[in-house]
Amino acid sequence: MLRGRIDVFDMTVASTVEYLRGMWADELAHVHFEIGAYPDGAVGGDGVERWRVDREHDRVVLYRLPIQRLSKLHRNDEFHQRMMIESCVFRAVAELMGKDPWDLAPGGFHH
Repeated sequence: MLRGRIDVFDMTVASTVEYLRGMWADELAHVHFEIGAYPDGAVGGDGVERWRVDREHDRVVLYRLPIQRLSKLHRNDEFHQRMMIESCVFRAVAELMGKDPWDLAPGGFHH
């Protein structure tokens, strides 16, 4: 089975969304998650968007190319690439819900 960058990105987003839906079923029940290659429009003052949140339409769009190619990783391996994708999903969902990303997995970071 081939595992290209697009496949890994899609699977990572899907598994992270599934995890968050398990934690926040009511809040994310009607949210639509989409993957786009690149954001439309001009680059803003903060650079290229990694995601876009549309609260009015319960929609989150994650942009694959900026996340994969423009993120600064201290180690560029599969593990750290996956962590970056997961981090972007968490931050986008946190923005949608008006929460801190660390609050999305209560107790999930304590062993």
